[in-house]
Amino acid sequence: MANTASLKNEYKERIAPALMKQFNYTSTMQIPRLQKIVVNEGLGAATADKKIVDVAVNELSVITGQKAVSTVSKKDIAQFKLRKKMPIGAMVTLRGDRMYEFLERLVRVALPRIRDFKGIESKFDGRGNYTLGIQEQIIFPEINIDTVERMTGMNITFVTTAPTDEEGYALLKEFGLPFKNANNN
Repeated sequence: MANTASLKNEYKERIAPALMKQFNYTSTMQIPRLQKIVVNEGLGAATADKKIVDVAVNELSVITGQKAVSTVSKKDIAQFKLRKKMPIGAMVTLRGDRMYEFLERLVRVALPRIRDFKGIESKFDGRGNYTLGIQEQIIFPEINIDTVERMTGMNITFVTTAPTDEEGYALLKEFGLPFKNANNN
C-alpha cells in the first residue's frame, strides 16, 4: 500500500508547493487538486451484440482495479437501432488512492507503450478539466492481447478543482502527463 499512493505523497510534498508558488495563492485551499478520473468507453456496436458491453466492463475493471458499470442509452434513436435503456458503454469513476495508482500506471507504463507516441494534446474544457482519448485498450499491460476480440478506444477524463485551463494544465503537467507543447490552449 505504501507504493500505491506515491503520486499522492508527491502532490503533497512537491506539486502543491510548486503550484502555490507559481500562481501566488494566498491559501492552500486555492491549490488545484485532482478530484476524480472517469474512464469511459462508448460502444456503438453494442446495439447488435450485448456481449461487447460485458467484455468492456470486464476490461475496464481489470485496467482500473475497480468494478466498472455499463452505461445505458437515454432515448430511442431509430437510425442507430437504439432503444431507451439499452447498454451502450462502460465507465468507472476513480477517486482517492485508486485514482493516483491508475494515474501513475497511465503515465509511467501505458502511455509510453503507444506506437509513434509524441505526447498528448493540451486541449482543456475551459474549466480546468482534461479528457484524453485513447484508441486501443491494449496499451495497458493488464490486458492480455491474445484474448482481445476487438480494439476499443476510451476517454479518460481528469476532473480537477482548477478554475482555469492554465491552472489545470500546470497541475496535470506536474503529475507527469506528457503534453506535446507548452502552450495552454
